[in-house]
Amino acid sequence: MHARLFVLAATSFVALAGPAVTVPDNPLSTLRSAHPRLLATDAEIDTLRKTIASDPRAKRMFDQLTAEAAKLETAAPVVHKLIGPRLLDQSRRALDRVYTLALMFRITGEKRYRDRAVKELKAAAEFPDWNPSHFLDTAEMTHAFAIGYDWLFSALSDEERQWMRKAIVEKGINQALPIYDAKRWWTIAHHNWNQVCNGGIGIGALAIASEEPALAARVIKEAVKSIPLAMQSYGPEGGWNEGPGYWAYATRYNVVFLAALESALGTDFGLSGIEGFDRAGTFRIYFSSPTSRTFNYADAGDGLGAAESMFWLAKRFSQPVYAWQEHQQLERTTRPHALDLVWFQSKTTSPAEANWPRNAMFRGVDVAFLRSSWVDPNAVFVGIKGGDNKANHSHLDLGSFVYDVGTTRFATDLGGDDYNLPQYFGKLRWTYYRLNTLSHNTVVFDNQSQDPKAEAPLVSFDAKAGRAIIDLSKANGAKTKKWHRTAELNGITFTIQDDIEAAQPVEPLWGFITEASVDVDGRKATLRKDGRTVIATLKSPADAKFEVVSSEMEKPQKQNAGTRRLVVRLAGPVTRTTIEVALAPE
Repeated sequence: MHARLFVLAATSFVALAGPAVTVPDNPLSTLRSAHPRLLATDAEIDTLRKTIASDPRAKRMFDQLTAEAAKLETAAPVVHKLIGPRLLDQSRRALDRVYTLALMFRITGEKRYRDRAVKELKAAAEFPDWNPSHFLDTAEMTHAFAIGYDWLFSALSDEERQWMRKAIVEKGINQALPIYDAKRWWTIAHHNWNQVCNGGIGIGALAIASEEPALAARVIKEAVKSIPLAMQSYGPEGGWNEGPGYWAYATRYNVVFLAALESALGTDFGLSGIEGFDRAGTFRIYFSSPTSRTFNYADAGDGLGAAESMFWLAKRFSQPVYAWQEHQQLERTTRPHALDLVWFQSKTTSPAEANWPRNAMFRGVDVAFLRSSWVDPNAVFVGIKGGDNKANHSHLDLGSFVYDVGTTRFATDLGGDDYNLPQYFGKLRWTYYRLNTLSHNTVVFDNQSQDPKAEAPLVSFDAKAGRAIIDLSKANGAKTKKWHRTAELNGITFTIQDDIEAAQPVEPLWGFITEASVDVDGRKATLRKDGRTVIATLKSPADAKFEVVSSEMEKPQKQNAGTRRLVVRLAGPVTRTTIEVALAPE
Protein backbone atom coordinates (compact mmCIF):
# COMPACT_ATOMS: atom_id res chain seq x y z
CA MET A 1 0.00 0.00 0.00
CA HIS A 2 1.31 3.44 -0.87
CA ALA A 3 1.04 6.33 1.55
CA ARG A 4 -1.19 9.18 0.45
CA LEU A 5 -0.01 12.67 1.31
CA PHE A 6 -2.32 15.49 2.34
CA VAL A 7 -1.31 19.07 3.04
CA LEU A 8 -3.64 20.98 5.32
CA ALA A 9 -2.63 24.38 6.68
CA ALA A 10 0.81 24.07 8.26
CA THR A 11 0.82 20.31 8.79
CA SER A 12 1.37 17.34 6.47
CA PHE A 13 -0.51 14.14 7.19
CA VAL A 14 0.49 10.67 6.00
CA ALA A 15 -2.47 8.28 5.78
CA LEU A 16 -1.57 4.93 7.32
CA ALA A 17 -3.04 1.80 8.82
CA GLY A 18 -2.96 2.76 12.49
CA PRO A 19 -2.20 6.14 14.04
CA ALA A 20 -1.69 8.97 11.57
CA VAL A 21 1.79 10.39 11.11
CA THR A 22 1.79 14.17 11.22
CA VAL A 23 4.64 16.37 10.07
CA PRO A 24 4.51 19.99 11.30
CA ASP A 25 5.56 22.73 8.92
CA ASN A 26 8.44 23.43 11.30
CA PRO A 27 9.47 20.02 12.64
CA LEU A 28 12.38 21.58 14.55
CA SER A 29 10.25 23.76 16.79
CA THR A 30 10.94 21.43 19.74
CA LEU A 31 14.64 20.87 18.96
CA ARG A 32 16.87 20.24 21.96
CA SER A 33 19.36 23.06 21.53
CA ALA A 34 22.27 21.49 23.37
CA HIS A 35 24.56 18.69 22.28
CA PRO A 36 24.56 15.75 22.58
CA ARG A 37 20.98 15.37 21.43
CA LEU A 38 21.11 12.09 19.53
CA LEU A 39 20.04 8.80 21.15
CA ALA A 40 21.57 9.46 24.57
CA THR A 41 21.77 12.69 26.55
CA ASP A 42 24.46 13.37 29.13
CA ALA A 43 21.95 12.57 31.87
CA GLU A 44 21.35 9.17 30.29
CA ILE A 45 25.08 8.52 30.11
CA ASP A 46 25.28 9.33 33.84
CA THR A 47 22.59 6.71 34.46
CA LEU A 48 24.48 4.26 32.25
CA ARG A 49 27.62 4.63 34.36
CA LYS A 50 25.59 3.58 37.41
CA THR A 51 24.16 0.63 35.50
CA ILE A 52 27.65 -0.50 34.53
CA ALA A 53 28.67 -0.34 38.18
CA SER A 54 25.66 -2.31 39.40
CA ASP A 55 24.77 -4.82 36.65
CA PRO A 56 27.36 -7.50 35.74
CA ARG A 57 25.90 -7.87 32.25
CA ALA A 58 26.35 -4.16 31.53
CA LYS A 59 29.87 -4.30 33.02
CA ARG A 60 30.75 -7.19 30.74
CA MET A 61 29.55 -5.24 27.71
CA PHE A 62 31.51 -2.18 28.83
CA ASP A 63 34.67 -4.28 29.20
CA GLN A 64 34.20 -5.77 25.73
CA LEU A 65 33.79 -2.32 24.19
CA THR A 66 36.84 -1.09 26.10
CA ALA A 67 38.88 -3.92 24.61
CA GLU A 68 37.58 -3.13 21.13
CA ALA A 69 38.39 0.57 21.51
CA ALA A 70 41.94 -0.35 22.54
CA LYS A 71 42.37 -2.35 19.31
CA LEU A 72 41.13 0.60 17.26
CA GLU A 73 43.84 2.91 18.57
CA THR A 74 46.41 1.25 16.32
CA ALA A 75 44.10 0.33 13.43
CA ALA A 76 44.43 2.22 10.14
CA PRO A 77 41.51 4.54 9.33
CA VAL A 78 39.07 3.82 6.52
CA VAL A 79 40.09 4.33 2.89
CA HIS A 80 38.14 5.19 -0.25
CA LYS A 81 38.13 1.72 -1.77
CA LEU A 82 35.14 0.26 -3.59
CA ILE A 83 34.26 -3.42 -3.73
CA GLY A 84 32.27 -3.81 -6.90
CA PRO A 85 29.99 -0.73 -6.97
CA ARG A 86 30.07 -0.35 -3.16
CA LEU A 87 31.96 1.66 -0.56
CA LEU A 88 29.67 0.11 2.02
CA ASP A 89 32.21 -1.89 4.00
CA GLN A 90 34.22 1.29 4.62
CA SER A 91 31.14 3.28 5.62
CA ARG A 92 30.09 0.56 8.05
CA ARG A 93 33.58 0.28 9.47
CA ALA A 94 33.69 4.01 10.12
CA LEU A 95 30.23 3.95 11.67
CA ASP A 96 30.99 1.09 14.05
CA ARG A 97 34.30 2.63 15.07
CA VAL A 98 32.85 6.06 15.73
CA TYR A 99 30.04 4.62 17.84
CA THR A 100 32.50 2.60 19.92
CA LEU A 101 35.10 5.33 20.38
CA ALA A 102 32.65 8.17 20.96
CA LEU A 103 30.70 6.18 23.55
CA MET A 104 33.88 5.22 25.38
CA PHE A 105 34.87 8.89 25.46
CA ARG A 106 31.49 9.90 26.83
CA ILE A 107 31.60 7.26 29.55
CA THR A 108 35.24 7.62 30.59
CA GLY A 109 36.25 11.10 29.45
CA GLU A 110 39.54 9.72 28.14
CA LYS A 111 40.80 11.98 25.35
CA ARG A 112 42.51 9.17 23.43
CA TYR A 113 39.10 7.87 22.38
CA ARG A 114 38.07 11.29 21.13
CA ASP A 115 41.30 11.68 19.21
CA ARG A 116 41.02 8.29 17.50
CA ALA A 117 37.39 8.94 16.51
CA VAL A 118 38.35 12.30 15.03
CA LYS A 119 41.17 10.64 13.09
CA GLU A 120 38.65 8.22 11.59
CA LEU A 121 36.26 10.99 10.64
CA LYS A 122 39.02 13.15 9.18
CA ALA A 123 40.07 10.34 6.87
CA ALA A 124 36.48 9.91 5.62
CA ALA A 125 35.94 13.66 5.31
CA GLU A 126 38.83 13.76 2.82
CA PHE A 127 37.26 11.15 0.56
CA PRO A 128 36.32 12.61 -2.84
CA ASP A 129 32.74 11.45 -2.14
CA TRP A 130 30.80 8.88 -0.15
CA ASN A 131 29.73 7.00 -3.29
CA PRO A 132 26.21 8.41 -3.75
CA SER A 133 25.61 6.13 -6.75
CA HIS A 134 25.15 3.38 -4.14
CA PHE A 135 23.35 5.58 -1.66
CA LEU A 136 23.49 3.19 1.28
CA ASP A 137 27.20 4.02 1.44
CA THR A 138 26.45 7.74 1.69
CA ALA A 139 23.72 7.27 4.28
CA GLU A 140 25.83 5.11 6.59
CA MET A 141 28.79 7.48 6.42
CA THR A 142 26.50 10.44 7.15
CA HIS A 143 25.26 8.50 10.17
CA ALA A 144 28.87 8.05 11.35
CA PHE A 145 29.53 11.77 11.07
CA ALA A 146 26.29 12.63 12.86
CA ILE A 147 27.27 10.52 15.88
CA GLY A 148 30.82 11.84 15.89
CA TYR A 149 29.73 15.47 15.60
CA ASP A 150 26.98 15.23 18.21
CA TRP A 151 28.54 12.93 20.80
CA LEU A 152 31.95 14.62 20.71
CA PHE A 153 30.65 18.16 20.22
CA SER A 154 31.86 19.68 23.49
CA ALA A 155 35.34 18.23 22.97
CA LEU A 156 35.74 19.38 19.36
CA SER A 157 37.52 22.51 18.24
CA ASP A 158 35.68 25.03 16.06
CA GLU A 159 37.76 23.88 13.10
CA GLU A 160 36.85 20.22 13.68
CA ARG A 161 33.19 21.06 13.95
CA GLN A 162 33.38 23.03 10.74
CA TRP A 163 34.87 20.29 8.57
CA MET A 164 32.57 17.68 10.05
CA ARG A 165 29.53 19.87 9.34
CA LYS A 166 30.76 20.57 5.84
CA ALA A 167 31.16 16.86 5.13
CA ILE A 168 27.65 16.08 6.43
CA VAL A 169 26.14 18.77 4.22
CA GLU A 170 28.16 18.42 1.04
CA LYS A 171 28.85 14.68 0.91
CA GLY A 172 25.66 13.58 2.66
CA ILE A 173 22.58 15.81 2.75
CA ASN A 174 23.17 17.65 -0.52
CA GLN A 175 23.37 14.32 -2.33
CA ALA A 176 19.94 13.37 -0.96
CA LEU A 177 18.08 16.59 -1.76
CA PRO A 178 17.63 16.00 -5.53
CA ILE A 179 16.30 12.51 -4.76
CA TYR A 180 13.80 13.89 -2.27
CA ASP A 181 12.78 16.61 -4.74
CA ALA A 182 12.24 14.10 -7.55
CA LYS A 183 10.44 11.65 -5.21
CA ARG A 184 12.30 8.72 -6.67
CA TRP A 185 14.60 5.80 -5.84
CA TRP A 186 14.83 5.01 -2.14
CA THR A 187 12.40 7.76 -1.11
CA ILE A 188 9.52 5.73 -2.56
CA ALA A 189 10.88 2.24 -1.77
CA HIS A 190 9.05 -0.21 0.48
CA HIS A 191 12.20 -1.98 1.64
CA ASN A 192 15.42 -1.50 3.60
CA TRP A 193 16.89 1.17 1.31
CA ASN A 194 14.16 3.55 2.45
CA GLN A 195 14.92 3.13 6.14
CA VAL A 196 18.69 3.14 5.81
CA CYS A 197 18.84 6.19 3.54
CA ASN A 198 16.19 8.21 5.36
CA GLY A 199 17.65 7.15 8.69
CA GLY A 200 21.24 8.02 7.87
CA ILE A 201 20.46 11.34 6.21
CA GLY A 202 17.83 12.17 8.83
CA ILE A 203 20.15 11.66 11.77
CA GLY A 204 22.76 13.74 9.95
CA ALA A 205 20.23 16.57 9.65
CA LEU A 206 19.35 16.37 13.35
CA ALA A 207 23.03 16.55 14.30
CA ILE A 208 23.54 19.91 12.57
CA ALA A 209 20.01 21.28 13.01
CA SER A 210 21.10 24.21 15.20
CA GLU A 211 23.64 25.40 12.65
CA GLU A 212 21.64 24.54 9.49
CA PRO A 213 17.99 24.82 10.58
CA ALA A 214 16.40 25.35 7.16
CA LEU A 215 18.28 22.45 5.60
CA ALA A 216 17.60 20.17 8.55
CA ALA A 217 13.88 20.99 8.62
CA ARG A 218 13.60 20.22 4.93
CA VAL A 219 15.25 16.82 5.37
CA ILE A 220 13.22 15.84 8.45
CA LYS A 221 9.94 16.67 6.73
CA GLU A 222 10.88 14.59 3.71
CA ALA A 223 12.20 11.65 5.75
CA VAL A 224 9.18 11.50 8.05
CA LYS A 225 6.87 11.48 5.03
CA SER A 226 8.92 8.87 3.19
CA ILE A 227 9.78 6.25 5.80
CA PRO A 228 6.17 5.07 6.41
CA LEU A 229 6.22 3.53 2.93
CA ALA A 230 8.76 1.01 4.21
CA MET A 231 7.40 0.77 7.74
CA GLN A 232 4.04 -0.38 6.42
CA SER A 233 5.84 -3.55 5.33
CA TYR A 234 5.84 -4.60 9.00
CA GLY A 235 2.08 -4.75 8.90
CA PRO A 236 -0.09 -6.27 10.00
CA GLU A 237 1.90 -8.52 12.35
CA GLY A 238 5.57 -7.50 12.32
CA GLY A 239 6.87 -9.70 9.50
CA TRP A 240 9.47 -8.67 6.96
CA ASN A 241 9.41 -9.99 3.39
CA GLU A 242 13.12 -9.34 2.71
CA GLY A 243 13.98 -12.05 5.21
CA PRO A 244 15.62 -12.10 8.64
CA GLY A 245 18.94 -10.69 7.41
CA TYR A 246 17.37 -7.56 6.02
CA TRP A 247 14.96 -7.41 8.96
CA ALA A 248 18.05 -6.67 11.09
CA TYR A 249 19.39 -4.00 8.72
CA ALA A 250 16.08 -2.26 8.07
CA THR A 251 14.97 -2.36 11.71
CA ARG A 252 18.31 -1.08 13.02
CA TYR A 253 18.00 2.07 10.90
CA ASN A 254 14.30 2.42 11.54
CA VAL A 255 14.91 2.33 15.28
CA VAL A 256 17.91 4.66 15.18
CA PHE A 257 15.93 7.25 13.25
CA LEU A 258 12.92 7.07 15.57
CA ALA A 259 15.15 7.16 18.65
CA ALA A 260 17.01 10.17 17.28
CA LEU A 261 13.77 12.02 16.55
CA GLU A 262 12.58 11.31 20.07
CA SER A 263 15.80 12.40 21.77
CA ALA A 264 16.32 15.50 19.61
CA LEU A 265 12.72 16.65 19.15
CA GLY A 266 10.75 14.87 21.87
CA THR A 267 8.52 13.10 19.31
CA ASP A 268 8.70 10.56 16.51
CA PHE A 269 5.59 12.12 14.88
CA GLY A 270 3.60 8.91 15.38
CA LEU A 271 5.94 6.69 13.36
CA SER A 272 6.32 4.05 16.07
CA GLY A 273 2.53 3.64 16.06
CA ILE A 274 2.45 2.34 12.49
CA GLU A 275 0.64 -1.00 12.40
CA GLY A 276 2.86 -4.01 12.92
CA PHE A 277 5.97 -2.15 14.07
CA ASP A 278 5.26 -3.03 17.69
CA ARG A 279 5.53 -6.72 16.71
CA ALA A 280 8.73 -6.46 14.68
CA GLY A 281 10.66 -7.93 17.61
CA THR A 282 8.14 -10.75 17.91
CA PHE A 283 8.91 -11.76 14.34
CA ARG A 284 12.62 -11.96 15.22
CA ILE A 285 11.90 -14.17 18.23
CA TYR A 286 9.94 -16.61 16.07
CA PHE A 287 12.33 -16.72 13.11
CA SER A 288 15.14 -17.69 15.50
CA SER A 289 15.73 -21.40 16.05
CA PRO A 290 17.26 -23.17 19.07
CA THR A 291 20.46 -23.35 16.98
CA SER A 292 20.73 -19.52 17.00
CA ARG A 293 20.16 -19.73 13.28
CA THR A 294 17.40 -18.04 11.36
CA PHE A 295 14.94 -19.17 8.74
CA ASN A 296 17.12 -17.33 6.27
CA TYR A 297 14.88 -16.92 3.25
CA ALA A 298 15.83 -14.26 0.67
CA ASP A 299 19.39 -12.93 0.40
CA ALA A 300 20.51 -13.79 3.92
CA GLY A 301 22.93 -15.92 5.85
CA ASP A 302 21.49 -18.02 8.63
CA GLY A 303 23.47 -16.63 11.58
CA LEU A 304 21.25 -14.86 14.11
CA GLY A 305 23.75 -12.57 15.85
CA ALA A 306 22.79 -9.74 18.14
CA ALA A 307 20.44 -6.86 17.26
CA GLU A 308 20.73 -3.79 19.47
CA SER A 309 17.37 -2.60 18.20
CA MET A 310 15.76 -5.34 20.33
CA PHE A 311 16.66 -3.46 23.52
CA TRP A 312 15.05 -0.29 22.18
CA LEU A 313 11.96 -2.18 21.02
CA ALA A 314 11.75 -3.90 24.42
CA LYS A 315 11.59 -0.57 26.20
CA ARG A 316 9.35 1.20 23.68
CA PHE A 317 6.75 -1.57 23.62
CA SER A 318 7.17 -2.91 27.18
CA GLN A 319 8.19 -6.31 25.88
CA PRO A 320 10.87 -7.94 28.08
CA VAL A 321 11.00 -11.03 25.84
CA TYR A 322 12.81 -8.90 23.26
CA ALA A 323 15.43 -7.96 25.85
CA TRP A 324 15.70 -11.61 26.91
CA GLN A 325 16.70 -12.65 23.41
CA GLU A 326 19.26 -9.87 23.02
CA HIS A 327 20.93 -10.88 26.27
CA GLN A 328 20.95 -14.49 25.07
CA GLN A 329 22.67 -13.49 21.84
CA LEU A 330 25.17 -11.19 23.52
CA GLU A 331 26.38 -14.13 25.58
CA ARG A 332 27.20 -15.90 22.30
CA THR A 333 28.82 -13.02 20.39
CA THR A 334 32.34 -11.65 20.62
CA ARG A 335 31.24 -8.14 21.51
CA PRO A 336 28.17 -5.91 21.70
CA HIS A 337 27.39 -2.85 19.63
CA ALA A 338 27.75 0.48 21.43
CA LEU A 339 23.96 0.89 21.27
CA ASP A 340 23.50 -2.37 23.16
CA LEU A 341 25.00 -0.53 26.11
CA VAL A 342 23.18 2.75 25.43
CA TRP A 343 19.81 0.97 25.21
CA PHE A 344 20.62 -1.67 27.83
CA GLN A 345 17.56 -3.28 29.42
CA SER A 346 17.89 -5.28 32.63
CA LYS A 347 14.35 -6.69 32.80
CA THR A 348 13.91 -9.89 30.80
CA THR A 349 11.34 -12.63 30.38
CA SER A 350 11.72 -15.78 28.28
CA PRO A 351 9.01 -16.75 25.77
CA ALA A 352 8.17 -19.77 27.94
CA GLU A 353 7.79 -17.61 31.06
CA ALA A 354 5.61 -15.21 29.06
CA ASN A 355 3.47 -18.16 27.87
CA TRP A 356 4.04 -17.36 24.23
CA PRO A 357 2.55 -19.98 21.88
CA ARG A 358 5.17 -22.27 20.35
CA ASN A 359 3.72 -21.86 16.88
CA ALA A 360 2.98 -18.66 14.99
CA MET A 361 2.23 -17.31 11.55
CA PHE A 362 2.77 -13.80 10.24
CA ARG A 363 0.21 -12.39 7.85
CA GLY A 364 1.55 -10.05 5.24
CA VAL A 365 4.66 -12.15 4.63
CA ASP A 366 2.88 -15.55 4.78
CA VAL A 367 5.54 -17.24 6.90
CA ALA A 368 4.89 -19.75 9.69
CA PHE A 369 7.06 -21.12 12.49
CA LEU A 370 6.55 -24.38 14.38
CA ARG A 371 8.53 -25.66 17.36
CA SER A 372 8.12 -28.52 19.80
CA SER A 373 9.31 -26.53 22.84
CA TRP A 374 10.74 -23.21 23.98
CA VAL A 375 12.94 -24.83 26.64
CA ASP A 376 13.95 -28.32 25.45
CA PRO A 377 17.55 -28.20 24.11
CA ASN A 378 16.58 -30.96 21.65
CA ALA A 379 13.50 -29.11 20.37
CA VAL A 380 12.41 -29.39 16.75
CA PHE A 381 12.08 -26.12 14.82
CA VAL A 382 10.49 -25.52 11.41
CA GLY A 383 10.17 -22.34 9.37
CA ILE A 384 8.10 -22.45 6.17
CA LYS A 385 7.02 -19.77 3.76
CA GLY A 386 4.61 -18.78 1.09
CA GLY A 387 5.02 -15.11 0.25
CA ASP A 388 5.78 -13.09 -2.85
CA ASN A 389 8.56 -13.77 -5.33
CA LYS A 390 8.49 -10.07 -6.27
CA ALA A 391 9.64 -8.97 -2.81
CA ASN A 392 12.97 -7.16 -2.65
CA HIS A 393 15.89 -9.60 -2.25
CA SER A 394 13.52 -12.55 -2.70
CA HIS A 395 14.51 -15.91 -4.12
CA LEU A 396 12.19 -18.15 -6.13
CA ASP A 397 11.46 -20.13 -2.98
CA LEU A 398 7.70 -20.33 -2.42
CA GLY A 399 6.96 -23.31 -0.20
CA SER A 400 10.52 -23.60 1.08
CA PHE A 401 11.33 -24.62 4.66
CA VAL A 402 14.14 -25.20 7.15
CA TYR A 403 14.18 -27.98 9.74
CA ASP A 404 16.30 -28.10 12.92
CA VAL A 405 16.67 -30.62 15.70
CA GLY A 406 18.27 -29.09 18.78
CA THR A 407 21.46 -27.38 17.69
CA THR A 408 21.58 -29.11 14.29
CA ARG A 409 20.06 -27.94 11.03
CA PHE A 410 18.98 -30.82 8.79
CA ALA A 411 17.11 -28.94 6.04
CA THR A 412 19.16 -25.92 5.01
CA ASP A 413 18.56 -22.75 3.02
CA LEU A 414 21.84 -21.93 1.29
CA GLY A 415 21.19 -18.18 1.45
CA GLY A 416 22.34 -15.61 -1.08
CA ASP A 417 25.37 -15.65 -3.35
CA ASP A 418 28.04 -13.01 -4.11
CA TYR A 419 26.37 -9.68 -4.87
CA ASN A 420 29.20 -8.92 -7.29
CA LEU A 421 28.29 -11.77 -9.64
CA PRO A 422 27.33 -10.41 -13.08
CA GLN A 423 23.78 -9.03 -13.09
CA TYR A 424 23.08 -10.47 -9.64
CA PHE A 425 20.23 -7.99 -9.25
CA GLY A 426 19.53 -7.94 -12.98
CA LYS A 427 18.67 -10.19 -15.87
CA LEU A 428 20.91 -13.07 -14.74
CA ARG A 429 19.50 -13.25 -11.22
CA TRP A 430 17.40 -16.37 -11.72
CA THR A 431 20.22 -18.24 -13.46
CA TYR A 432 22.10 -18.52 -10.19
CA TYR A 433 21.53 -21.76 -8.32
CA ARG A 434 21.16 -20.29 -4.84
CA LEU A 435 18.50 -17.86 -6.05
CA ASN A 436 16.35 -20.03 -8.30
CA THR A 437 13.96 -22.77 -7.26
CA LEU A 438 16.32 -25.69 -7.90
CA SER A 439 18.22 -25.06 -4.66
CA HIS A 440 15.23 -24.52 -2.41
CA ASN A 441 13.36 -26.92 -0.17
CA THR A 442 10.19 -27.15 -2.20
CA VAL A 443 8.81 -28.98 -5.25
CA VAL A 444 10.31 -28.29 -8.68
CA PHE A 445 8.15 -29.02 -11.73
CA ASP A 446 9.78 -30.17 -14.97
CA ASN A 447 13.13 -28.92 -13.67
CA GLN A 448 11.98 -25.31 -14.04
CA SER A 449 12.03 -22.42 -11.57
CA GLN A 450 8.95 -20.70 -10.24
CA ASP A 451 7.34 -17.66 -11.82
CA PRO A 452 9.28 -14.57 -10.57
CA LYS A 453 5.96 -12.75 -10.21
CA ALA A 454 4.13 -15.47 -8.30
CA GLU A 455 2.57 -15.21 -4.86
CA ALA A 456 1.59 -17.98 -2.46
CA PRO A 457 -0.75 -17.15 0.44
CA LEU A 458 -0.74 -19.04 3.71
CA VAL A 459 -4.40 -20.02 3.65
CA SER A 460 -4.78 -21.94 6.90
CA PHE A 461 -2.98 -21.99 10.23
CA ASP A 462 -3.76 -23.90 13.41
CA ALA A 463 -1.41 -22.84 16.19
CA LYS A 464 -2.61 -25.52 18.60
CA ALA A 465 -2.21 -28.34 16.08
CA GLY A 466 1.03 -26.93 14.68
CA ARG A 467 -0.29 -26.97 11.13
CA ALA A 468 0.11 -24.52 8.24
CA ILE A 469 -1.28 -24.80 4.70
CA ILE A 470 0.11 -22.78 1.80
CA ASP A 471 -1.65 -22.37 -1.54
CA LEU A 472 1.11 -22.68 -4.15
CA SER A 473 -1.23 -23.17 -7.10
CA LYS A 474 0.12 -20.12 -8.94
CA ALA A 475 3.79 -20.58 -8.08
CA ASN A 476 4.57 -22.17 -11.45
CA GLY A 477 2.32 -20.30 -13.83
CA ALA A 478 -0.06 -22.67 -15.60
CA LYS A 479 1.79 -25.87 -14.72
CA THR A 480 -0.43 -26.62 -11.72
CA LYS A 481 -4.18 -26.21 -11.32
CA LYS A 482 -3.86 -26.82 -7.60
CA TRP A 483 -0.93 -27.25 -5.26
CA HIS A 484 -1.39 -27.10 -1.51
CA ARG A 485 1.55 -27.69 0.83
CA THR A 486 0.67 -28.74 4.39
CA ALA A 487 3.35 -28.56 7.10
CA GLU A 488 2.56 -30.13 10.46
CA LEU A 489 4.64 -30.63 13.59
CA ASN A 490 3.07 -33.30 15.79
CA GLY A 491 5.23 -33.72 18.88
CA ILE A 492 8.70 -34.07 17.35
CA THR A 493 7.55 -35.52 14.01
CA PHE A 494 7.45 -33.07 11.12
CA THR A 495 5.27 -34.05 8.17
CA ILE A 496 5.11 -32.18 4.92
CA GLN A 497 2.42 -33.07 2.36
CA ASP A 498 2.00 -31.74 -1.18
CA ASP A 499 -1.36 -32.22 -2.90
CA ILE A 500 -0.84 -31.54 -6.59
CA GLU A 501 -3.20 -31.36 -9.57
CA ALA A 502 -2.17 -30.39 -13.10
CA ALA A 503 -4.04 -29.98 -16.37
CA GLN A 504 -1.22 -31.64 -18.31
CA PRO A 505 1.29 -34.24 -17.07
CA VAL A 506 4.11 -32.71 -15.05
CA GLU A 507 7.17 -34.20 -13.42
CA PRO A 508 7.43 -33.00 -9.82
CA LEU A 509 10.71 -33.34 -7.90
CA TRP A 510 10.34 -32.93 -4.13
CA GLY A 511 13.50 -32.15 -2.19
CA PHE A 512 15.58 -30.29 0.37
CA ILE A 513 19.22 -29.29 0.82
CA THR A 514 21.11 -30.81 3.74
CA GLU A 515 24.60 -30.71 5.22
CA ALA A 516 23.96 -34.10 6.85
CA SER A 517 25.24 -37.40 5.51
CA VAL A 518 22.39 -39.31 3.87
CA ASP A 519 21.89 -43.06 3.53
CA VAL A 520 18.95 -44.00 1.29
CA ASP A 521 17.08 -47.30 1.40
CA GLY A 522 14.21 -46.94 -1.07
CA ARG A 523 11.47 -45.16 0.87
CA LYS A 524 13.59 -44.48 3.94
CA ALA A 525 16.49 -42.06 4.32
CA THR A 526 18.75 -41.72 7.34
CA LEU A 527 20.37 -38.31 7.92
CA ARG A 528 23.28 -37.95 10.36
CA LYS A 529 24.99 -34.80 11.56
CA ASP A 530 26.65 -33.63 14.80
CA GLY A 531 25.90 -36.94 16.48
CA ARG A 532 22.19 -36.63 15.75
CA THR A 533 20.07 -38.82 13.49
CA VAL A 534 16.86 -38.01 11.63
CA ILE A 535 14.78 -40.60 9.78
CA ALA A 536 12.92 -39.46 6.66
CA THR A 537 10.01 -41.69 5.68
CA LEU A 538 8.33 -41.45 2.28
CA LYS A 539 4.65 -42.15 2.91
CA SER A 540 3.31 -41.44 -0.58
CA PRO A 541 3.09 -41.93 -3.50
CA ALA A 542 3.65 -45.67 -3.53
CA ASP A 543 5.75 -45.71 -6.71
CA ALA A 544 8.22 -42.99 -5.59
CA LYS A 545 11.61 -43.33 -3.98
CA PHE A 546 14.29 -41.24 -2.30
CA GLU A 547 17.48 -40.25 -4.11
CA VAL A 548 20.45 -38.07 -3.27
CA VAL A 549 21.61 -35.57 -5.91
CA SER A 550 24.41 -33.04 -5.90
CA SER A 551 23.88 -29.44 -4.82
CA GLU A 552 27.47 -28.35 -5.41
CA MET A 553 28.24 -25.66 -7.99
CA GLU A 554 31.32 -24.44 -9.81
CA LYS A 555 32.92 -21.02 -9.41
CA PRO A 556 32.20 -18.12 -9.69
CA GLN A 557 29.03 -19.18 -7.85
CA LYS A 558 29.46 -20.34 -4.26
CA GLN A 559 30.31 -24.01 -4.41
CA ASN A 560 28.07 -25.29 -1.57
CA ALA A 561 30.73 -27.78 -0.52
CA GLY A 562 29.52 -30.43 1.89
CA THR A 563 25.86 -30.15 0.90
CA ARG A 564 23.56 -32.44 -1.03
CA ARG A 565 19.90 -32.62 -1.97
CA LEU A 566 17.58 -35.37 -0.74
CA VAL A 567 14.83 -35.71 -3.34
CA VAL A 568 11.69 -37.74 -3.95
CA ARG A 569 11.58 -38.98 -7.53
CA LEU A 570 8.28 -40.24 -8.95
CA ALA A 571 7.97 -43.05 -11.49
CA GLY A 572 7.00 -40.59 -14.21
CA PRO A 573 4.89 -37.53 -15.10
CA VAL A 574 1.52 -37.17 -13.33
CA THR A 575 -1.60 -35.02 -13.42
CA ARG A 576 -2.55 -35.76 -9.83
CA THR A 577 -0.44 -36.88 -6.87
CA THR A 578 0.17 -36.50 -3.17
CA ILE A 579 3.76 -36.46 -1.93
CA GLU A 580 4.03 -36.97 1.82
CA VAL A 581 7.27 -37.17 3.81
CA ALA A 582 7.73 -37.44 7.57
CA LEU A 583 10.94 -36.37 9.36
CA ALA A 584 11.58 -37.48 12.92
CA PRO A 585 14.64 -37.50 15.20
CA GLU A 586 15.76 -41.00 16.05
